[in-house]
Amino acid sequence: MNTDHWIDALARQAEPVATRQPAPLLARALAWGLPGTLALLLLGYGLRPDLGTVLGWPMFWVKLGMPLAVALAGLALVARLGRPGVSGGAAWWGVLLPVLLVWTMAAWQWAQAAPADRPALLWGQTWRGCLVSIGWIALPVFVATLGALRQLAPTRPSLAGAAAGLLAGGAGAAAYALHCPEMTAPFLAVWYVLGMAVPVLLGALLGPRLLRW
Repeated sequence: MNTDHWIDALARQAEPVATRQPAPLLARALAWGLPGTLALLLLGYGLRPDLGTVLGWPMFWVKLGMPLAVALAGLALVARLGRPGVSGGAAWWGVLLPVLLVWTMAAWQWAQAAPADRPALLWGQTWRGCLVSIGWIALPVFVATLGALRQLAPTRPSLAGAAAGLLAGGAGAAAYALHCPEMTAPFLAVWYVLGMAVPVLLGALLGPRLLRW
């Protein structure tokens, strides 16, 4: 048998190589990560006692909705950046727009407040623990998402790691919102955004080390 016939024979027996799709991997990651995040919230912090009352306040839904929007955008980014050669595309706007909305609300509330009232709007009573708490609560989602990305093929490991941080940071901040008593836009614009930025920075730093092929 000459070489051409041998190649043809091998080609006829070839079967498609199974590719790893982001959706089922991310679904499994969230199935582990989200319960872990909620467990850290409930065991370490608990729900705010007046949760039933604040559910009727529009500002509560801003506080909850902004990080949830960031988390969903982060999920879309992870799904895209986990594939070789695929950019984040318009999914980055899903991160930027909710943050810009809260910053706009914060600027308006700051401008309307009397100078003596402004420090309370920004610092609240829990700013010291906000960054650490959001980062800690986000950890299970962060670890699970990085684990899923390691089974994919990201060609931009820093961006992919940052996207994992966005998903985790948004999930952690949304969970923390169920405990946090702060309800002012300046507080959210600074401390929630910085809290979500912690896993983003960590993911960008760890990505080149953990997500290399």
